[in-house]
Amino acid sequence: MQSKWLELQELLNLQFKDVNLLKQAFTHASYRNEHRKLHVEDNERLEFLGDAVLELVVSDFLYRTYPRMPEGELTRMRAAIVCEASLVRFAKRLSFDQYIRLGRGEERSGGRSRPALLADVFEAFLGALYLDQGLEAVRQFVHTHMVPYLPDVSAGLDYKTALQEFVQQRHQTPVRYVIVEERGPAHAREFVVQVELGGEVRGVGIGRSKKEAEQQAAAMALASLSEERSEERVRGVSETD
Repeated sequence: MQSKWLELQELLNLQFKDVNLLKQAFTHASYRNEHRKLHVEDNERLEFLGDAVLELVVSDFLYRTYPRMPEGELTRMRAAIVCEASLVRFAKRLSFDQYIRLGRGEERSGGRSRPALLADVFEAFLGALYLDQGLEAVRQFVHTHMVPYLPDVSAGLDYKTALQEFVQQRHQTPVRYVIVEERGPAHAREFVVQVELGGEVRGVGIGRSKKEAEQQAAAMALASLSEERSEERVRGVSETD
């Protein structure tokens, strides 16, 4: 019977020099806790590394693809690409959920389909690939398995859709867009829109159309939520030290 790790490498058209790194990337802390005698390592440190590597590769891609785009917009686009909802889509597209090693309790509670867990596994895999084969291998992986499936990259990302998916998978709170101001003459009308999550304003956008303003507001909200997720990770690491 073919090893599932060999099967995964064939699926991804990759060959790891150190297969233990690949196994570690898919090992949840709950599995490690239930198999202490095996001295396995979980994927938390790899996830930390992969998060940074992914941001670098995506930043480089956006910088080169959009040479005239201002820093603020590049930051918003990156946030939409590396947000949890986006990483979950890529993890599922590559069937990563089928290879995760979970403890029995986490398995019974539906951990295999938990968005935060899937996003972490995706980042941990990139961390493992970076350690095993270097930055160029990660760059090739991202360009092969992520870039072609980004929502309308050439025209800019659909931040509203990305925000809606993020909220549905993690927060379960309604998203509401509110026009707070219309200004300027009729031939140069400008709209100011704010996006609310559960009644709380999480982003404000300004545009020549309602759609443009809503997209900007959604991008700001995504960036804010991504920053909060990073802060949660830092606090989690501090609490376990």
